[in-house]
Amino acid sequence: MGDEKNFDLKSADGLSRRGFLECMAWVGTGAVWMMSGGVLRSQPLSDFLKHPAKKVESDFTFVQISDTHIGFSKDANKDVISTLNESLAKINAFANTPDLLLHTGDLTHLAKPEQFDTLKQLLGSLKIKDQFFVPGEHDVAAENNEFKNRYGAGSIGDGWYSFDHKGVHFIGLVNVMNLKAGGLGSLGAPQLEWLEKDVKHIKTSTPIVLFAHIPLWSVYPQWGWGTEDSATALGYLKRFGSVTVLNGHIHQVMQKVEGNVTFHTAMSTAFPQPKPGAAPSPGPMKVADTVLRSLLGITSIHAMTGMHEIAIIDKPLQTTADLTNEAHPNSDVASANSITIDNFKFNPESKRIASGTTIRWTNKDDIPHTVVANDGNFKSPLLDTDQSYDFTPQKPGTISYFCSLHPKMTGELVVM
Repeated sequence: MGDEKNFDLKSADGLSRRGFLECMAWVGTGAVWMMSGGVLRSQPLSDFLKHPAKKVESDFTFVQISDTHIGFSKDANKDVISTLNESLAKINAFANTPDLLLHTGDLTHLAKPEQFDTLKQLLGSLKIKDQFFVPGEHDVAAENNEFKNRYGAGSIGDGWYSFDHKGVHFIGLVNVMNLKAGGLGSLGAPQLEWLEKDVKHIKTSTPIVLFAHIPLWSVYPQWGWGTEDSATALGYLKRFGSVTVLNGHIHQVMQKVEGNVTFHTAMSTAFPQPKPGAAPSPGPMKVADTVLRSLLGITSIHAMTGMHEIAIIDKPLQTTADLTNEAHPNSDVASANSITIDNFKFNPESKRIASGTTIRWTNKDDIPHTVVANDGNFKSPLLDTDQSYDFTPQKPGTISYFCSLHPKMTGELVVM
């Protein structure tokens, strides 16, 4: 807590994640979304802005930003500070200053104190003074949990909390702690118990805005894009007439409606990711410089108390449609006792070695990863690009391991 079309997909065969440059769903021009009694109505953002008389009147406006990834400097965007500043300038240019800012996680890329410092300084330029945060998996990757040290005051457990603003009840949840091998995001029993109590005495006519990092619906479980116990959380909200769920993590706009719930994922201000299943794996997507800003942006939300209408407007930094296809070769395993991390995979995923032999994992991806034994036998620090971790098993057996940031990444050592 504390301080925002349809394309014919080409085959991904032969292309690495970095080389697959097809556009994701619901990006580019953006849209206005209005919720009325569980029915979603949309209007293109371009039309919405051309006709001011059609703009949704609201009691207040708040803005969502997500996945700023301060510290990232790879090919997908070598200057994430610049694109964030452009997003902040758009927010400051609003005719009426929004009441609140919600940041839905991955504030930083490596959870370093200096990266949090930089973000704080940048957000200090906003006219919005009431700013609220939930962590992404990148923000809690370091052992000291710098995120909670800075933003955890007044929160419960691992950092969840709620507050009320002008008749709307806001709930910030945390679903990136203790990710398990092969699993999805998780809220956990203590947080779910707290959530049930938190909403128990709230009137059913009260609009609910729930925000967390990983989507609270199954966008694409094969890539870990979902939360395993989200159904339980949403079950506590069935009696409310209007529920809006805001998430980040997937770096693109996707929306759906189920009954009284509108789900919305936001663009990143740092780099795009591929459409679900449209590339071999998720992660930073390299596009032409002229296209990048059409895939980055913010979300503004207009709320009117006493009504079930919420308008959600996605604002890219610029509008364009051309993408550039640029293949990137896969990395090869360097030696017989090495495992390469690339394209969100361990290569090879299963490795036979003799006991007493040192095995080395080297991260060739442009996203940080970890190497963690399922049984706790070893745990690497956060590995940025080209960093390595060594481990020497001393007895025969099979050791299963995974990446604690991206638990769908799994591997095994068969020690002879």
